[in-house]
Amino acid sequence: MAVGPRARLLGLAGLARERAGAGLLIPRCASVHTFGMRFALDLLFLDAEGNVVAVRRAVPPARLLGRRGARAVLELPAAPGGEIAPLRA
Repeated sequence: MAVGPRARLLGLAGLARERAGAGLLIPRCASVHTFGMRFALDLLFLDAEGNVVAVRRAVPPARLLGRRGARAVLELPAAPGGEIAPLRA
């Protein structure tokens, strides 16, 4: 979970795919950028209750995306084949 200003600004940017882990939850967020990314992302925009309100798959680097009404964004390394990777506990 991105808790500090630096973690919120950078997200998964600059990390190798292997170091990205299962992904990153960015609370209190309705938009993200993929500048500095080394791999594509699957983005899940969540409402205040944690329900998925939008999905953007395989977003390449150097993009800016947002969703009106989103209250958090889950950044996941893009899964091969266009499927959302299953979440691991």
